[in-house]
Amino acid sequence: MRLAAGVEYDGSGFFGWQRQRQSPTVQSCLETALARVADHPLTVHCAGRTDTGVHAWCQVVHFDTRADRDERAWVLGANTHLPAGISVLWAREVGHDFHARFSARRRRYHYRILNRWVRPAVERDRVAWIRQPLDAARMNEAARFLLGEHDFSSFRAVGCQARSPVRTVHAASVSRLGHEVSLHIEANAFVYHMVRNVAGVLIAVGRGQRSPEWVAELLAARDRTVAGVTAPAGGLYFVAPSYPDHPALPVGEAVGFPG
Repeated sequence: MRLAAGVEYDGSGFFGWQRQRQSPTVQSCLETALARVADHPLTVHCAGRTDTGVHAWCQVVHFDTRADRDERAWVLGANTHLPAGISVLWAREVGHDFHARFSARRRRYHYRILNRWVRPAVERDRVAWIRQPLDAARMNEAARFLLGEHDFSSFRAVGCQARSPVRTVHAASVSRLGHEVSLHIEANAFVYHMVRNVAGVLIAVGRGQRSPEWVAELLAARDRTVAGVTAPAGGLYFVAPSYPDHPALPVGEAVGFPG
């Protein structure tokens, strides 16, 4: 049978999601833990791969197994064998037509910026620290130029393997609460480093180095070399994917808003 699961992780202790020579990775740890529960090797597929240092509130995965376990046993059993930085939130049986990546219609990210002159201690690996004052209203104005379907060549890393740079952004906003400036962005999919590159551009706008209209100019240029720097990984969170064709999955419940 096929199961889907929601997974939360603190990416600061892992070399990204994908299994590779460097370890530990989230995928390798999760596969090892689930294999202990299933009593056979298995492979997990995720909704959206994350880089070294990037976190997730509800990454969604699926895997196939011949083991007969109830959903609670998968959650408790996996968490028994997982490191403290990874937690399985829920597990549900799904049909074989479900795929964690290809069934997702939208994906949400949150980028956190600590904007104060003193460096962080407690959240040093969980926020990007910008000591210069940021104008969140200007950043929010700039973020609106991202809405709709665009060629995001100026916002994707050189190593991006996506066939097309065209993506549709459904929501993009920047707000401030105290010392924290937050970027929320939702799209059908993202090219490699897109959110971190968007964050880097918006930070330049917030510092007053560029106008909000610069975002529109970069989209039109379709050239990564003319864009800003890539913002640090520690501030980035994969919030959750959206599966409108699979409403029984408790994705929204896990992150506190509709899935």
